[in-house]
Amino acid sequence: METPDGFVVDFPTLWVGIDWIEHHCVVPDGFRKGESFEMYDWQLWCTANHYRIKPRAKQGQLAPAFHSRRSQCVAPQKTGKGPWSAGICALEGVGPAVFDGWARGGEVYECRTWGCGCGWVYEYEPGEAMGRPWPTPLIQITAFSEEQTDNVYRPLQSMIRNGRLGELMRVGEQFIRLPNEGRIDVVTSSAQSRLGNPVTFVLQDETGLWTVGNKMTRVAETQRRGAAGMGGRTMETTNCWDPSEESVAQRTSEAKVQDIFRFHRTPPASLSYRNKAERRRIHRFVYAGSTHVDLDAIEAEAAELLERDPEQAERFFGNRVVYGAGSWANGDLWDSRAEPREVPDGTPVVGGFDGSDVDDWTALRLETLDGYQFTPTYGPDSLPTIWNPADFGGQVPRLEVEAAVDEMFARFDVVRFYVDPPYWESEVDAWAERYGEKRVVRWYTYRTVQMHAAAERLLTDIGKAESTFRHDGCQITATHIRNARKAARPGGRYVLAKASPTQKIDAAIPSIVAHEAAGDAVAAGLARPRKKSRMIVLR
Repeated sequence: METPDGFVVDFPTLWVGIDWIEHHCVVPDGFRKGESFEMYDWQLWCTANHYRIKPRAKQGQLAPAFHSRRSQCVAPQKTGKGPWSAGICALEGVGPAVFDGWARGGEVYECRTWGCGCGWVYEYEPGEAMGRPWPTPLIQITAFSEEQTDNVYRPLQSMIRNGRLGELMRVGEQFIRLPNEGRIDVVTSSAQSRLGNPVTFVLQDETGLWTVGNKMTRVAETQRRGAAGMGGRTMETTNCWDPSEESVAQRTSEAKVQDIFRFHRTPPASLSYRNKAERRRIHRFVYAGSTHVDLDAIEAEAAELLERDPEQAERFFGNRVVYGAGSWANGDLWDSRAEPREVPDGTPVVGGFDGSDVDDWTALRLETLDGYQFTPTYGPDSLPTIWNPADFGGQVPRLEVEAAVDEMFARFDVVRFYVDPPYWESEVDAWAERYGEKRVVRWYTYRTVQMHAAAERLLTDIGKAESTFRHDGCQITATHIRNARKAARPGGRYVLAKASPTQKIDAAIPSIVAHEAAGDAVAAGLARPRKKSRMIVLR
């Protein structure tokens, strides 16, 4: 079968389930409320793929009978994900969603056999995949908040109350009662007690907002395990995500496994979302087939959002994965790496330095060659090497910074010192002359390619379980790490930026630079113990 949009369904699937949805579900709202729910081409394509059957599937198999273990649909705002998802939940609740063998010819699916008095009968063709309902369906509609679960739950309630489903499904505010003690539950991040429940199907909505920080990553993983134990499956629906947040949706999209069906219309990269004419072309592409959508209304909403948050507008309406003002690093992961320890004088270290003058802070961080990062102290009062201009009459105390650098070289074996030169050119020249050009290296943080790579390397070592990276738990650095945001640059790269003028990130920069210096020093063989010099005394 080929749809008008060019989707070709040339594989076995549960056509009985697709026809069942269109016969039993209704349009939940709007001027066509109560009319038969006929899927758009993209909805039909996603449904056919979710229920695609393996050619060698055998009767009695549950999840293993299907080609895909789970599915993901990424589509823009108002494209029709909610009502379509509600139809899928209805099918999983009381319709032929379970593979029931291959038809030889003459077999039928009769609703009355399964307690539905609507009189609908579906006749199978020879060789077609047959279906049957779950004996005890246990379904969860899940989102981060109750408002988000309404995206699916409210259309489902309307379909039940205004169509043929009311005979088998009883609607409540928080759950729907199904035959044979089955049920459909609404689950949010606050309903942790339900996560261990066995489930036959889970609809996970807006997984682009599910992150480690809000504990929804654990929710997703727990639900998938619960479904696998029952022979059930899961489905994600979402808008595009901010890749700086490492969401569940991003993980699903980037997973290398082959048993996930993914649908994501990505507009051509050559089209600019900030150009009105090209934005119109993008909208026509990503909303293709959703005939209820008024593109003029979408343009108006997108144009307004562009004024205050262009990246969000491009994600929500342009269906593109773009960096927003999202966090650079997971603050909790950073904190988990804190293991304060003493670093003896004479230890080989590398340093990172980011200097300012009057507006931003100046900071210096060190890292040992076995991956321990810390803020050193200087002077008789053991002050930290992080300077807030506001504490010094509005200007960074340059003489104190120079004294701290001299003390650093005197105390430790500094093998590399990476310095961002702006505002400190003359001091950097003096340090290079005093301690050597091979040790004092000018490392410009405005270089996008290098800075992006260095930031990613530190992120990787913060997140890897086997990483040896640790730090001293400096509270100022931890705050600045949390304040850092990814600012998108061409080529899929980013640099770090502040979320607001008052949220400083200056201690995060030397942390990245010091870690880069440590990697370079190890690669250059500087981590090997140095040979001790011999002193010969002539008598």
